[in-house]
Amino acid sequence: MNNNSSIENKLSTLKYYTSDKTHLVLDSEKCKKCKNKECLFICPAKVYSMDENNENIKVEYENCLECGACRFACPYNAVSWEYPEASKGVLYKFS
Repeated sequence: MNNNSSIENKLSTLKYYTSDKTHLVLDSEKCKKCKNKECLFICPAKVYSMDENNENIKVEYENCLECGACRFACPYNAVSWEYPEASKGVLYKFS
């Protein structure tokens, strides 16, 4: 595979205008029931990760691509997702 076409290279070309407040909120009680933790694997931008103790899921909303995959992958509807506030979030280049 050509290194220029890797997902990491493509993600590095995006511009983000981050907000001070998150647009992604997890219901931690619902997350505790989840065995497979689909959100850790479905997100192309790796927004979700486990904390140092492997007890809770961390959310790095600043990297969100706004694709919404996490909402569809979560079997417990534990992801509360909204678009970031106006003029914030990812900026896509259309050509």
